[in-house]
Amino acid sequence: MKITLNKFALFITASCLSVSVYASDSHYVPGIEGVKGSVVPPPGVYYKGYVVNYKADENEALPPDSEVSVTALASRAIWVTPQKLLGGDLALEAIVPLMQTDLKVGGQNVDERTGLGDLYVGGVLGWHGDRWDAVTGIGYWAETGDYDSNRFASPGKGYDSVMLTLGGNFKLNQQGDINLSALSRYEMPNGDNLNDELIIEWGLSKSYGLLDLGLVGYNTFETGDGDEERNALGLSIGYFSPPNLLGGDIAVYKEYSNKQTFEGEVIRASLTKVF
Repeated sequence: MKITLNKFALFITASCLSVSVYASDSHYVPGIEGVKGSVVPPPGVYYKGYVVNYKADENEALPPDSEVSVTALASRAIWVTPQKLLGGDLALEAIVPLMQTDLKVGGQNVDERTGLGDLYVGGVLGWHGDRWDAVTGIGYWAETGDYDSNRFASPGKGYDSVMLTLGGNFKLNQQGDINLSALSRYEMPNGDNLNDELIIEWGLSKSYGLLDLGLVGYNTFETGDGDEERNALGLSIGYFSPPNLLGGDIAVYKEYSNKQTFEGEVIRASLTKVF
């Protein structure tokens, strides 16, 4: 009977994990952008690849020895068109994520999945001033990913959503080598009992030629009936090589004072290629 009761308790715990694994009802993963994340690049075609690893073993709602590990490889295609709209540069983008999730509860393997996540398509407008940049946009997360309602670690969400973008970048000195950037996302998932979420990513950076060093972070807040919250601080380093039209950056984040979700660490690396 003890074994049966333990299995039943594990089943009850796991049945509440759809939010815990993904940390929210949103598709967007905070920590993807940081330093100068609100600056739209010049007209051209860009590829940006992200590798993100999230590991966490702290969750007040789950028993000890519970942990989640998520590794995502996201490919993002960006076309900054020569078209001007409302005085801003028009950019179109698409993101295809590949995800691997491993979930353990009470030291027992609950689920492990690898597959394609939901597709994102969208557009933004970017403006540029002498000491500032601004961006706004709208996009759509399509219900195209691998989803199984009986699997807690499904790469897809099982629903679609609309995401709004608004951000700005400010040069804090005359030389323009100290920048403060903030990029907000407001995601509205389509479905019953799902919560909208405000996500803010920010970065304070100092440039040394083509090298950027930064203090980065993110803060997320559910709206409506949700009270989940995530907060993180981290460091980043990035470099761009003009001869190769190639850039990359690495960032490490530590979450703190999260509410109603896992709390852990994020390691993110990205590669940008200009065509």
